[in-house]
Amino acid sequence: MTTTAPLGAADWEGITMNGLRLIRQHAAAFGRFAGLGSGVTLAASAALVLLSQWIPWMAANALTTVASTLVATELHARVSFGHGRPGLAGHLKSAATIALGWLVTSAAVGSLAVLRPGAGLVLQQTVYLSATALVGIGRYLVLRLAVFAERAPRPRTGDGVRLRAAYDAAA
Repeated sequence: MTTTAPLGAADWEGITMNGLRLIRQHAAAFGRFAGLGSGVTLAASAALVLLSQWIPWMAANALTTVASTLVATELHARVSFGHGRPGLAGHLKSAATIALGWLVTSAAVGSLAVLRPGAGLVLQQTVYLSATALVGIGRYLVLRLAVFAERAPRPRTGDGVRLRAAYDAAA
């Protein structure tokens, strides 16, 4: 049976500093995520208004949704999470989170319509925006922890073997 020594003050300080650094890191990434997502959404909204002047609204909405999803995925992968290019798999997974988010917000607003048929605009917007905020937090977590998760560096055994052989030969 092994025993461990109790944590000392220096140990707790290290744990606290690492925890604070992790919180700051995630808070900064979430801030970038929210800022970029909001910016892309506003730009898509403006594009939707412009496009709907020339093509049917449904077609304009589909185009701006696809375009804004592609742009947001690129920005989140590169800027929010520092992951680099997301690739096709990253784009598809990100699009799946958006589709799931649409289902959640639609279900929330649809449930309100069933439960409170005469709900006013303020209550409708409160439900919609609350659902959207929860979806945004969930989307951040999925993208951060699964889609664009930080990968541990892989050991380079092949290069290490060659370097070791060169070192041994030189010695």
